[in-house]
Amino acid sequence: MTNNSQYIYGIRAIQEAIESGTDFHKIFLQKGVTSPLFKALEGQIHDRKIPHSYVPAERLQRITTQNHQGAIAEISEVGYADFEETIERILQAKEHPMFLLLDGLTDVRNFGAILRTASCTEVDAVIVPKQGMAPLNKDAIKTSAGAAFTLPVARVDHLKDAVYYLKSSGVQIVSATEKADGHIYDVDFKKASAIIMGSEDIGIHPSLLKLSDSQAKLPMSGNIASLNVSVACGVFLYEAVRQRLD
Repeated sequence: MTNNSQYIYGIRAIQEAIESGTDFHKIFLQKGVTSPLFKALEGQIHDRKIPHSYVPAERLQRITTQNHQGAIAEISEVGYADFEETIERILQAKEHPMFLLLDGLTDVRNFGAILRTASCTEVDAVIVPKQGMAPLNKDAIKTSAGAAFTLPVARVDHLKDAVYYLKSSGVQIVSATEKADGHIYDVDFKKASAIIMGSEDIGIHPSLLKLSDSQAKLPMSGNIASLNVSVACGVFLYEAVRQRLD
């Protein structure tokens, strides 16, 4: 693998990469796999004339011990979108866009799961900090089911700067926090909105909470008072979808 490339694995993730026009160095396919999904991937590879080779399972296991489904690809490193350029393009194209800010998530699978949900709920862009954030690596990409190839992920030095920029552009900032007085159902998500989700251990930084236009929590009635961040994010995003469909 070269310095400017990375591995991704899993059939769905590789299919999404193919459809998005990703630059492939090579795809490694496991000998003897005959599942319909694998055969469909083979067809895409042959149609696009992507360099590939068939290798024993042991070769793939040396690259990753995760469930690769018999397919691993070496691709050009997935890049981050330019923040200002991305935001301006979206604001010009949509009257009521939806943005998602992730404040220091460290678990790559939570990151990937959130990207997948964000793609399903028509989030226009995800914004993350350069420091203290899970990388957009092969595990995040696999968990995202390929959403990382189609959903813009912009990286900024400080999320506070991104919040100031969005607020000045007329976007309301909503912090998802269990410390809030108001509930998720009190927020008007039909407006141009940016939802902030906090890190798994300490939540949203106080400076970001202060900048928020509103704070909202999920109603909890069970014995455990918090959800996994990717699950909580899904609830917030689908409430936004519900409101926008009404």
